[in-house]
This record gives sequence, C-alpha cells and structure tokens, in this order.
Amino acid sequence: MAFALRRRRRDTADDRADNRPPATTRATGAAAGAAGSGMLLVARIVRAITWGVVAIIVAAILFKVFEANPSNDVVSTITDWARWLVGPFKDLFSFDNAKTAVAVNWGLAALVYLIVGSLIARVFARGAFAGFRARDRRAA
Repeated sequence: MAFALRRRRRDTADDRADNRPPATTRATGAAAGAAGSGMLLVARIVRAITWGVVAIIVAAILFKVFEANPSNDVVSTITDWARWLVGPFKDLFSFDNAKTAVAVNWGLAALVYLIVGSLIARVFARGAFAGFRARDRRAA
C-alpha cells in the first residue's frame, strides 16, 4: 500500500502510449474504491441492525397492545429484548392507560433508534461515495 501511494517521478512511454494515468494513480484510485465499498458495507450493516431493533420494538408494542399471551416463549423473549432496548425511555410519559403508555414510550424509542441509526448509516454511506468519487477522479 505504501508503494501504491508514492508518486512516480517519471512516466514511461508505455503509460503515455495507452493514454492511461500512471500505475500508481490507478492503484490509489482502486484503494479509494475498495475503501468506499467497505464503508458502504458498514452502512448497510448499520441500516439492517437499525431496522432489526425497530422491528423488535414494534413487535413488542403490538404484543402489549393486543394482549398477547406473556407465557408464550416468543412473546416473552421479544418483549424482554424490547424492554432492554427501550430502557432509557421507560416512563418518559405517563398515561392512565398502560397500553397507551407502552405504545407512546416504546414507539418514541423506536423512532429515536430509527433516526439515529439512519444518520449513522448515512455518514458511512457518504464516506463510501466519497471513496468512489476519489477512485473515479483518479481513474479518469
């Protein structure tokens, strides 16, 4: 990698005859593109985790609102996961109806997770596209 980032002092006749940039420039552009694709992969993973967290919270809200059987293993597991995820939002707003309190507080938690996760994924995706633009600038 250190050799690919170093500038060549002289161009050979072969490089100028092909009308292509020197090999070091092509290698640097390829490295920028590879970094960009890695960042894009990270952005996709962050986005998938975000949607998974939101899906767990929304499923738990539906279980609570529609009074699913709490002794069911699936219901209890998903509700436990959601209870752990929405811990900071516990009793943020208080209502007379317990279902309304769960729907509002846990729904707000799902919304916050969605917004923050999307912003983090967008930062990684922008970094990826900056790498692709650097690769395209160097390859042209």
